[in-house]
Amino acid sequence: MNKFVRLARSLVGLAALCLVLGGCRSDGHAPDYRYRLTVEVDTPEGLKSGSSVIEVEQRLVRPGSSPANMAVERRVRGEAVAVELPGGRTLFALLRSDNNVEWASYVMQTLAPHIDSESFAQQLDNMLLLKGEIVLPRTFPPVGHLNERSAYPMLVTFGDLDDPTSVEEVDPDDLAATFGKGISLKRITVQMTDDPLTAGIERRLGWLEAHGRHHASLKPSGSRYLNEAQLINLVTHGDFSTELFK
Repeated sequence: MNKFVRLARSLVGLAALCLVLGGCRSDGHAPDYRYRLTVEVDTPEGLKSGSSVIEVEQRLVRPGSSPANMAVERRVRGEAVAVELPGGRTLFALLRSDNNVEWASYVMQTLAPHIDSESFAQQLDNMLLLKGEIVLPRTFPPVGHLNERSAYPMLVTFGDLDDPTSVEEVDPDDLAATFGKGISLKRITVQMTDDPLTAGIERRLGWLEAHGRHHASLKPSGSRYLNEAQLINLVTHGDFSTELFK
């Protein structure tokens, strides 16, 4: 076979691989992607679950005056997971964790394989290598300047779904303390998907859109200082949905 034909076929194969993986970004492009977040709860009435498809949009930027600097901006689209539990209660898994308001935009990148030989830009599509359903660990291990931290989204519920100030945090290790005996978190999973974004959480939380227009937290804090406020006092409408106020 002519060596030029072999070279052409090789280049075509490489281009196809780049399209599949979303990589080979000579133009500095970072791929957008979607994943399904699923929460499963064991109850006396059997397994209860809910899920939500979340999208992460990525854009490479060069901050500062040096063209060698490179960073990535991420934007999340989607909504929290809702799981209907016995007794008319609902468990919500938010788009944030208890220590990271950007949890939903980072969780898949944190789970993605790390390849030492890759540049910063090349690592931005490694989540596309994740296959099948992945069970989230309870914590992510320390890395760089980050300490060990929760790998779970923040879990909350409402004493009254019609009252945003009745929001309360739920301990993922002790759901029974909030919802009663026999109720426990089974697992939280993520999976890459091409399914459409989930929508409609405002039908469960009728006050969400109006509340969001005021850009206020759900439970106003009595503290003057952010670091003195209880975490639950800092939860906002954007932790439930990004789609009501684009």
